[in-house]
Amino acid sequence: MAKARKNGIYSGISEELSALMRTGWADTEQHDLQLDEQAPYAAARRAALSARFPGERLVVPSGNLKARSNDDTYPFRPYTGYVHLTGDQARDGALVLEPRPDGGHDAYCYQLPRDSRDTDEFWIGYTAELWMGRRRSLAESERVLGLPCRDVRNAAADLAAGAGVPTRIVRGVDPTLESAVSTDEQRDSDLEEALSELRLVKDEWEIGEMRKAVDSTVRGFTDCVLELSRAVASSERWIEGTFFRRARVEGNSVGYGSICAAGEHATIMHWTDNDGPVRPGDLLLLDAGVETHSLYTADVTRTLPISGTFTPVQRKVYEAVYEAQEAGMAAVKPGAAYRDFHVAAQRYLAEKLVEWGFIEGPADRAYELGLQRRFTMAGTGHMLGLDVHDCAEARNEEYVDGVLEPGMVLTVEPGLYFQPDDLTVPEEWRGIGVRIEDDLLVTEGGHENLSDGLPRSADDVEAWMARFAG
Repeated sequence: MAKARKNGIYSGISEELSALMRTGWADTEQHDLQLDEQAPYAAARRAALSARFPGERLVVPSGNLKARSNDDTYPFRPYTGYVHLTGDQARDGALVLEPRPDGGHDAYCYQLPRDSRDTDEFWIGYTAELWMGRRRSLAESERVLGLPCRDVRNAAADLAAGAGVPTRIVRGVDPTLESAVSTDEQRDSDLEEALSELRLVKDEWEIGEMRKAVDSTVRGFTDCVLELSRAVASSERWIEGTFFRRARVEGNSVGYGSICAAGEHATIMHWTDNDGPVRPGDLLLLDAGVETHSLYTADVTRTLPISGTFTPVQRKVYEAVYEAQEAGMAAVKPGAAYRDFHVAAQRYLAEKLVEWGFIEGPADRAYELGLQRRFTMAGTGHMLGLDVHDCAEARNEEYVDGVLEPGMVLTVEPGLYFQPDDLTVPEEWRGIGVRIEDDLLVTEGGHENLSDGLPRSADDVEAWMARFAG
């Protein structure tokens, strides 16, 4: 919560002003709202969670505003598990699954209701709709979410009054609600695991949102290529701003901090300062994703020659990464071990690094010792969805040690990164970073590359840039 200003210019409110502010407002209750299209899917997700924890109360908060500085706050993004189970994005709320004697649960949402015009809270209070914007009333939220909704200002007292009911809560999201219940840390951790695992396989509606996110991302990458000459005259920030514009126009925002890494910045895995020069002859590594209005995000990377064509060394690195990605993608299919795509891509890169003389062979030995990691650094992909690194709290046996199933969405993103100060490689290789990343949907027959609207091979990238680069 943002704190009140210490040095506000007004010292008080006259009775006349208070009376003036409370009168003359139209009734804006919306009676024609329809059930959100996601609501039936969210109900099915809640039913799956209910079956996992019979006889226990489950509390999943949405979260609160966080101060950026003084009375300014960060843009609010609700807790992912809350969004997944409700389709709602309200702040200061919570989903509660209340156990029934039959082992099932009754679900209801706590929400912050609209500010009353009978007091001054709607224009000077913490909730202050005239400052923060109109919220839905509880009745409106019930119609949209298909859930009973209660006043969140009573939530802590309600939960405390039910102290005899075994309860689990997601920790670290809402301190007030957390302090109102007595829970066990391990049991709460089990709930968070379950929420992550519930997102491993996407339903039909979620897959549609992932398609929207990726399609907007493809258009955002094309925007960046179209404006590449303006970035050369400016900096990496021109590229960042160009992609951000597309994300805000077509979605909620970017799904994570965009990586717009030119030149040697491409060797920094999570370069987000984006303040460096964009020079012809260098490579641009662009890792970015649009987040839809429903908060599902894409995660795509392309490495582009700023001048439009790869140098011989750049092409050699690029084609090695491309072939590694091909090997990794071929391993994405139902029934395959999750690790298979990572192993396939990393083994290929280990072979190339041995061939080039950068690590000691044979290749199998180099891979088993992980020697390629000096130049590949990260894993080859991750689950994707409401979070860019989705399902992060899932148990290892359900994720990295698990098996791929239709409906899973994951990235395949091998890379090679030759640091500018690495004396173990020839000078002309130093400062080159290449990553190619695509978003794959596991299907009954194998996989679908959701981001295949963007070129991947070196020749196709050069042809694309010749067509679009400004």
